[in-house]
Amino acid sequence: MNEIILLKLGEVVLKGLNRHTFEDKLMSNIRRRLQHCGKFHVYSKQSTIYVEPQEDTCDMDAAYAACKQIFGVISVTRAKPCEKDKDAILACAKAYLDEQLRGAKSFKVETKRSDKKFPMNSMEISQYVGGLLHDVYPHLIVDVHDPELCVHVEVREKAAYVHGPAEPGAGGLPIGMGGKAVSLLSGGIDSPVSSFMIAKRGVQLEMVHFFSPPYTSQQAKEKVLELARQLTCWCGRMTVHVVPFTEIQEEIRRCCPEDHFTLIMRRFMMRLAVAVAKRTGCKALVTGECLGQVASQTMDALAVSDDACELPVLRPVIGMDKEEIIRISRRIGTFDTSILPYEDCCTVFTPRHPRTHPKLEEVREYEAALDVDGLMERALQAVERITVSMEG
Repeated sequence: MNEIILLKLGEVVLKGLNRHTFEDKLMSNIRRRLQHCGKFHVYSKQSTIYVEPQEDTCDMDAAYAACKQIFGVISVTRAKPCEKDKDAILACAKAYLDEQLRGAKSFKVETKRSDKKFPMNSMEISQYVGGLLHDVYPHLIVDVHDPELCVHVEVREKAAYVHGPAEPGAGGLPIGMGGKAVSLLSGGIDSPVSSFMIAKRGVQLEMVHFFSPPYTSQQAKEKVLELARQLTCWCGRMTVHVVPFTEIQEEIRRCCPEDHFTLIMRRFMMRLAVAVAKRTGCKALVTGECLGQVASQTMDALAVSDDACELPVLRPVIGMDKEEIIRISRRIGTFDTSILPYEDCCTVFTPRHPRTHPKLEEVREYEAALDVDGLMERALQAVERITVSMEG
């Protein structure tokens, strides 16, 4: 029998009567994600999803790596199926895990017997397989508490499976089960992490980026598109809506007090993102704002921003410190791109002394000097839509 991949479900198993809907969506996401790896049979039994290659040409390494990035899966392991017979299980363990058994100093065998018709119980299987493995590999010390290598045996309905330790999956909920939202994607560290974290809750994303030529360069735009591409291995294919922002920023600089530039700019961003959300059927906005990190992210400033937004604003990193955000950024692969020295529109016309505790009435008064509707309409008419995927 060919090697297979076993995926264990996370909080999907807690979904009660709706569980089958979550499992079906998860399997659909897995099938779509593995299309470029070959032909696989994907099915679910007893809180485990089985990924079986149907052809010798299937790329198991690529499929295994992809499965670790699919939200809804809590652990991933490669396993070897064998006949449901104690000696077949022993032979499979020796053949499949030989290199790991030779390299380890201590081990134990852990068995799960889902097929209650199997004549031996879990303890008996572990004792039998473990005892004979110890005879074959006499250098190994049996350690049932903290072994260097745990040999796993699973006796299930269709076959028995032997594997080593599982690796963590992405966790969370399947993409598409949490609704759809627009994420404001800048070129910084925080917004890609925020997008990743909300996607982990099953949210499908559309991206919005605000582009201000000639104050921001083409390299800055390409940097953001690359960040979006890097997120697709977690979030799936998505569209980046590139909104021209130069005219709006210039009008704000011309008509409004300097210390309110950033606040009024953020209010325009929220309005434009809401407009994109309505066009694309999204029900919320997602931002990378972190409380107190910069002047526009105080409680007062966030309240002023939210006043311009008629949709819920989700802020996954709001209570995190920068080191936590950077740690996630490195893990998901966006950090090195985020720190490239191409500045986005948020750095254009930055006030020397930004207002940290603004009053909403004052902000509305300053905005009255602007043709808000006209500026919005012209920006939305010129939106560029770019689809990004893992393939480029």
